[in-house]
Amino acid sequence: MGIERTAVNPVTWSLEMGFNQGELVSGQTRTLYCSGQTAMSADGRPQHEGDMAGQLALSIDNLEAVLRAADMSLADLVRLNVYTTDVDALFPHYGVLAGRLGAAGVAPATTMLGVTRLAVPGQLIELEGTAVA
Repeated sequence: MGIERTAVNPVTWSLEMGFNQGELVSGQTRTLYCSGQTAMSADGRPQHEGDMAGQLALSIDNLEAVLRAADMSLADLVRLNVYTTDVDALFPHYGVLAGRLGAAGVAPATTMLGVTRLAVPGQLIELEGTAVA
């Protein structure tokens, strides 16, 4: 049995922002819980210090790498948590994330949280996802 995804949107304003209020997944076969992905190089070094746009792009790339390693893609995301140390600085660049999700044809249930700091000093954004395929 394949999976079936049903968007749950009792209100529709979130669709304009690129996310569903909920995602109902039926008949799932595999679920991947991704650790938070930040702007770290393959050898674990922080990248793009002070550059929200650069950190966001690399965080998405790193999330995609985890998904690919599980034979999945952004299209399989059903949940995305966005943690940032500066919500106001993220908003001008949020279209990059929304664009990548839109290109994948997905609008996962999403939460954005402003946090005091992330685990690695200097990191401005962290993406944590759940994917079902």
